[in-house]
Amino acid sequence: MSRIQCPRCSRPQSHCLCPLIPSLDSRTRVLLLQHPSEVNHALNTARLAALGLNNAQLIVGEVFEDLAALLNQPGYQARLLFPAEDARPLQAYGVADKPLLLVVPDGTWRKARKMLHLNPLLAALPRVTLAEGGVSRYRLRKAPGPGALSTVEAIVQALQTLEAPASFEPLLKPFDALIEGQIAAMGEAVFQRNHGE
Repeated sequence: MSRIQCPRCSRPQSHCLCPLIPSLDSRTRVLLLQHPSEVNHALNTARLAALGLNNAQLIVGEVFEDLAALLNQPGYQARLLFPAEDARPLQAYGVADKPLLLVVPDGTWRKARKMLHLNPLLAALPRVTLAEGGVSRYRLRKAPGPGALSTVEAIVQALQTLEAPASFEPLLKPFDALIEGQIAAMGEAVFQRNHGE
């Protein structure tokens, strides 16, 4: 028997996160390109980010047909949040700066790279990165290295940098609840054995 899901956050109705999801405004427009394999992932943090940001859009796919239209949003300059040798660290907006259309691929590193490979327009975007040393609160997944963040954490860090002193911390509330719920479901002993330090 399948559990009843919340139509908005896609969580089981008994674990609905909607009361914790904020409704935040941002100068930055966030475009999340989600790999189809992430859609039904229990920890779908891209969906949480899209629900919590009023100026965000989530599109699922691997090849994006109307990418040119998505990237050419009037009043925004598109940047890809993805590491590269020539990626520029994000900085706070100056008074006259045009806000960013921050394009965020959502998937494993391998799948995200594949999305770039399959969408040359995406791969051609100027890239931006987060400041070094971000620490993930994602205690359920072994990070591939320091500074590896979940999608929602990366977006929060990017927006906090771009739009300082505005705070986007409320976006992490449903994420924290999600993690706590997963840990509670697996039991403390299993969590410590698999994820403890």
